[in-house]
Amino acid sequence: MDAYAGLNLYCGDIHNHCALSYGKGSLDEALHNARLQLDFVSVTLHGHWDDMPKGDVRLDYLVDYHQRGFERAGAAWSDYLRAMDAANSDGQFLTFPSFEWHSMRYGDHCVYFRDIATPEIFHAAHLEELRARLRRHPHPSLLVPHHIGYKRGFRGIDWSSFSSELSPVVEIMSFHGASESTDAEPAYLHAMGPRDQRSTMQFGLAQGHVFGVIGSTDDHSAHPGNYGYGLAAVWAEALTREAIWEAICRRRTYALTGDRIGLQFALNGAPMGAVLPYSVERNIEVAVEAASTIDTIDILCNNRVIHREAISPAIYGGTGPCKLRLELGWGELESLTDWDLELTVEGGELLGVEPHLRGQDIAMPDLEDSDSCVWSQLFVQEDNTVRLQTRSPRNATVRSAATQALTLHIEARPPALAHARINGVTQALPLAELARGARSFYTGSFVAPAFVFHRAAPLQDWQRRVSLAHASDGSTRDWYYARVRQRNGQWAWSSPIWVDGAAE
Repeated sequence: MDAYAGLNLYCGDIHNHCALSYGKGSLDEALHNARLQLDFVSVTLHGHWDDMPKGDVRLDYLVDYHQRGFERAGAAWSDYLRAMDAANSDGQFLTFPSFEWHSMRYGDHCVYFRDIATPEIFHAAHLEELRARLRRHPHPSLLVPHHIGYKRGFRGIDWSSFSSELSPVVEIMSFHGASESTDAEPAYLHAMGPRDQRSTMQFGLAQGHVFGVIGSTDDHSAHPGNYGYGLAAVWAEALTREAIWEAICRRRTYALTGDRIGLQFALNGAPMGAVLPYSVERNIEVAVEAASTIDTIDILCNNRVIHREAISPAIYGGTGPCKLRLELGWGELESLTDWDLELTVEGGELLGVEPHLRGQDIAMPDLEDSDSCVWSQLFVQEDNTVRLQTRSPRNATVRSAATQALTLHIEARPPALAHARINGVTQALPLAELARGARSFYTGSFVAPAFVFHRAAPLQDWQRRVSLAHASDGSTRDWYYARVRQRNGQWAWSSPIWVDGAAE
């Protein structure tokens, strides 16, 4: 697509935590886990909460917990900056420093710095005071609202005080849930409460605000990129701090739940994040390269769906490109299962591997817990082989997954095979057979840990283009965005494109 010529897609997680404030696991463990499946990361320290609810004795435990975390962060800040800078490598893996600013009144925000060169975590009682400090800061900084969907006054966003000056993007997906709207998936299930319509992305857009969107995990177990919690996707010229920062500032970003869904969205030849002059005719293009079978592609104007593309799964014939997902976990008798697997493609070429790796699923960790947070090692070998060492806990409920997975991008030649050795169990499955549906296997008897090869998905299932002509003679600014849903429940939401009204 011309609007994205010269740009590359990078994925990261710029809001997550470890034991340097309140969280679990070391910074080294967090950086290890980030490198497994991310291009860039910011491991966030908890910084300050001026209006903590200190008058309620029932919440004394919460106040004490946060205070101890803030003290840890302040003591660790200098060493943290040095370690983050040492981990940065242009073209390979990027790091950005950040701290989190809590507020009942204004909603929580994360403060980001492009460069590893800020002397302290500074406090601010009000949002405008925080902005003033950042305006005076000698290095480029950003202020990104997160878990915006909570009710205003209960740590959700206050759109009346929002400014795009230092906040070109907002976080609309994390382990708290999705805040596109009050109907968005996944729902808010955290103890902090449900979503409120006046705190959603769609409400903010309807108020006339201009902002892009990202996802982040808000993980607290030293596992940036924790699968299914949220990711930030960025269209940038290169994998450098300067290029990623510029892309965020220009709103060439979109939000993901977990899978790396490639999404290009353009209007009249401009990429997501653009603000365009008035035109009656709007030529809209969407290109998707998903990680699994696409369910629907929606195009919205002014928060209303104006076009929906529903995808009917095709039958894979066992030749040509396909995507094949292997998932590991389940079981009842073991609290944690260690996995050692080797996957080889025979009769084809392994074009790429996308890991879908999870860490420990916790929201409020014990500050004294010292268990390791490194669960996975991933090795991609030359001879069409990938090896993964990981572990999985039992699924906590029948509605919460704790599985680990890999998706293989394969160019197959019949009779292509997926040959696997998993915890001593060997299986060789023809891709033509997997085209008919999933095949599952157990490592032992009933309720033992298990693994499944999902249905091999042909190119038609996960690569689509949509073109749409839309006309408007509106006198006010319109906004458009695209969203994608996969059949496995993973989502992508583009940043909007705005078209000025005829009267502007």
